[in-house]
Amino acid sequence: MGYDRAASKRPVDMTLNEDLVRRARRLTPDLSETVERLLGAFVDEAEARAANCQQQIAAHIAASNPFIEKYGTLADEFGDL
Repeated sequence: MGYDRAASKRPVDMTLNEDLVRRARRLTPDLSETVERLLGAFVDEAEARAANCQQQIAAHIAASNPFIEKYGTLADEFGDL
């Protein structure tokens, strides 16, 4: 999916582990760009997982509907308790 890399940038207030930031700065010349790239990958993966979950739910409902139409649900039988 990706994100709009041309979108404007703005400062964001974050609290990060000092040691982790110090170590990361030794590994990357542009910490902001690295964090943005990693955050973009995280968001893409999280959105893909959520979409997959929704597809699984829709598939389960579609598979369950014929059974419910034929046999009903437990709520139909025990709804008057």
